[in-house]
Amino acid sequence: MSETVVQIVRRVLLPVSLLLGLMVLLGVLVTRVFARTWPFTVEDAVNRELAADRTGDWNNVSLVFSTLASTQMIVVVTVLVALALRLWLKRWREPLFLCAAVTAQALVFLLTTLAIDRQRPAVEHMDVSPPTSSFPSGHTSAAVALYVGIAVLLALRTRSTSAKVAWWTLLLMVPLGVALTRMYRGMHHPSDVLASFLNGGTCVAIMARAVLDRGLRWGRAKLPTVGRRALPAQG
Repeated sequence: MSETVVQIVRRVLLPVSLLLGLMVLLGVLVTRVFARTWPFTVEDAVNRELAADRTGDWNNVSLVFSTLASTQMIVVVTVLVALALRLWLKRWREPLFLCAAVTAQALVFLLTTLAIDRQRPAVEHMDVSPPTSSFPSGHTSAAVALYVGIAVLLALRTRSTSAKVAWWTLLLMVPLGVALTRMYRGMHHPSDVLASFLNGGTCVAIMARAVLDRGLRWGRAKLPTVGRRALPAQG
């Protein structure tokens, strides 16, 4: 049990805490230290330009991407994919990885918004503003963690290089579309969504190292290795 606690602290709690500290530091730099320094001085112009180019068709497209990253949709897709992975692979490692990545980014996002109070862009907002800071974008962060996490799992199960490229291309389009959507709809500044890629992507990396590392045994001795390759693990 003590070894399990040590592994959780080293591989999950400590990295996530460091990420939270980095996100808060970035928020302070963006909103207080460099707020009147380029490129942050042109962020409002970017939002105004996007708002000026709104059309009915693009509004509909943006609504689709924004809905894909809504809290309800993220929860539903995460649960369904996790259950499908459990039934398909007959183990908990992959479902746990995906759920942990999505949960970690949400915690970092929420705690960061408590520390950083940033107003939303000074343009018409197409969505009702949630009671959180504009920094970072929760929609974008969640989309990165979920859809990039799925891409990681599919890439690990696919041998064909072309198939891996196809999965990565298809699934990366979702968080990229969400990021553009949140700016287009007047809900976030460019730096908000950029920081969210850092949050979501780092949480995926942290949980991949903590959960998908097949040489790691929580609370048990690590499998012996032959040369540089670990002996195959069960589960």
